[in-house]
Amino acid sequence: MILKALLAKTTACFTAVPRCAAVLAMVWPSTAAAQDLNVYRGTQVSPEVERVYERALQFLVSAQTPDGGFPGNHGTEPATPALVMMAMLAHGDDPNHGPYAKPIKRCLDFVLKSANESTGYIGSSMYNHGFAALGLAEAYGAVQDERVGPALKKAIDLILTSQEKNRFKAWRYSPEAQDADSTVSGACFVALIAARNSGIRVPDHAIDAALKFYTDCQAPGDGSIGYMPGSGAHGGSTTAIGVAAYAYARKKDQPTFTKALKALKKNDEAGRGSYPFYYEYYASQAMFQSDVKAWEEWNTKQLQALVETQNEDGSWDGGMGSSISTAFGLLSIALNYRYLPIYER
Repeated sequence: MILKALLAKTTACFTAVPRCAAVLAMVWPSTAAAQDLNVYRGTQVSPEVERVYERALQFLVSAQTPDGGFPGNHGTEPATPALVMMAMLAHGDDPNHGPYAKPIKRCLDFVLKSANESTGYIGSSMYNHGFAALGLAEAYGAVQDERVGPALKKAIDLILTSQEKNRFKAWRYSPEAQDADSTVSGACFVALIAARNSGIRVPDHAIDAALKFYTDCQAPGDGSIGYMPGSGAHGGSTTAIGVAAYAYARKKDQPTFTKALKALKKNDEAGRGSYPFYYEYYASQAMFQSDVKAWEEWNTKQLQALVETQNEDGSWDGGMGSSISTAFGLLSIALNYRYLPIYER
């Protein structure tokens, strides 16, 4: 097959330009695209990763409700379908005709129906809004749905407007909030980066202002990123978010980034908190964007942890519910595939 020969000669394309897989899936018929994605997986992704990933995806498909949501309190918030959709898109199948096309469509419908038509606000908190906007940015250009572009633009405009109103130039739970924290800000910041990657205009000053907030949250001693400015050292999740933010903004020459990355590597095991795979979701991105060798070592340990804790039905347990925990778990190893545009280095 010509496409197989082309892929064999341009394997590096998938590492340098992760959107290639999605483009191929849209250009070639779905059966051919699926075959050639499997060729790529067979040479680049270990059978163990694929086995763990497929089992978890099957759980998410079986758990999804007809309206696109998931069981449990967090399953009825738009962040969960958005993260599940990203986990499915990250697998590299054709999102319009592949085996997960219908579940992806249901997730997308849930997110879009959760958006306020006039303001673009998705859900009832900026946490939900940030993850939902990120999901829309990753779906934009890959999923054939004309509603995605306008909804994404409104969602990003709301994030920018909220930032402008905030005295820290960051984000908290409400769009009108005047305080800010590094976790909600992480969800909103990564959404801005993903939207900018997809072609939505995001001013440089918005990125720079958000990065300054993370600098203000940095502990002067060990370099870790705190929950709020002046809060001192905090859990590993906030440090991982800060490292990822600076790396995605291509500001890896800044002292804030250097100190935070050192703290992240030093305290990796201590960073795993009470919410399974939330830290790992950000740590995987932070490590990969900062030090691929360190990510490879980290990824090996993370995969083993997932293998050991995966339930018979393919899920992972967590205080936020099995669906969102499973989505975070998958996204913590999704960089093995590198199909999501946000994962570009």
